[in-house]
Amino acid sequence: MADLYGQYLNIKEEVDQAIQEVIESAIFIKGGKVTEFEHHLNEYMGCPTITCGNGTDALQIAFMALALEPGDEVITTPFTFVATAEVLALLGLKPVFVDVEPGTFNIDISKIEASITSRTRAILPVHLFGQSVDMEQIMGIARKHDLFVVEDAAQSLGTDYSFTNGKLRSGTIGHIGCTSFFPSKNLGAFGDGGALFTRNEELAAKIRSIANHGMKVRYYYERIGVNSRLDSIQAAILDVKLKYLDNYIRARQTAAQWYDSQLAYLENLLIPKRVTFSTHSFHQYTIRTGNRDGLQAFLKSRGIPSMIYYPRPIHLQEAYGYLGYKEGDFPVAEQLSNEVLSLPMHTELDDVQLAYITDTILEFFGNNR
Repeated sequence: MADLYGQYLNIKEEVDQAIQEVIESAIFIKGGKVTEFEHHLNEYMGCPTITCGNGTDALQIAFMALALEPGDEVITTPFTFVATAEVLALLGLKPVFVDVEPGTFNIDISKIEASITSRTRAILPVHLFGQSVDMEQIMGIARKHDLFVVEDAAQSLGTDYSFTNGKLRSGTIGHIGCTSFFPSKNLGAFGDGGALFTRNEELAAKIRSIANHGMKVRYYYERIGVNSRLDSIQAAILDVKLKYLDNYIRARQTAAQWYDSQLAYLENLLIPKRVTFSTHSFHQYTIRTGNRDGLQAFLKSRGIPSMIYYPRPIHLQEAYGYLGYKEGDFPVAEQLSNEVLSLPMHTELDDVQLAYITDTILEFFGNNR
């Protein structure tokens, strides 16, 4: 699913040198390479950046910085990685789910306002698989109802969103954006890592403090915080890879174009929908088919990996039964969980591999274009 070692070999000399520089500096936490990477990511994103330990921590820190109260409601999607809802539960906040669109897999904006109550304090859109939610509409709803917006951009770093009169990076549009540097992400570390983005100076100061034990100056603590820091070796690796991120995204887009060209006309299979307001950085290339399990087994028999993101929506997970949702509450998310299949998607896919993957899929469906 992700040829991380192959990607490393192409930049091995730079990565090895960057790691060696950290070892020789003996600056393993904060400062040094972490400061350099934050500066360069700030330039790339066009927005102030604060790094942290991982993408889940980024979401938790974001909501701690907003100082919401237990019982406050946050509108989000049930079709996402569990961290999106997990951090809300950990902070005593109430996830309020809204169904998703069947083509983009992102939150159905037309259903958001009906879910707003007197306890609603924020919207948490997820830019799933690398394509942005329509943030202009989201921000309009947030302004109308005086709500915060926290973007879960863990899968969309490098995606561009086009407003009516401009363009911004995914994750830099809401009050706070959060991302992950999990190794398989488009910009992936050799371990865990995460970051937050915000244009609000007051929020940025809170976030930086919270991520470092609530510290204001050394050994003086102005708030309750957590220990969530990107270590210098990971920062050094990410700083090298950041220079190639746009190339990595183009490689993924090229692979996606091949998949599109070969699979778009298959009966009983749907390719990912594209929108006009967002580029797609293709963290995943996710198809839909009613015979998902059969196709996955056939691919496996031919040595082709695939993954199901996600096999059960969050509202039907045992841990979130306390929210009171039941089967049928979010029919699109539930249908997607039975139909989605993500194909191999990474920067090292070559023409031979791509042809083998799509030829195998065509064979499974009887080459019925």
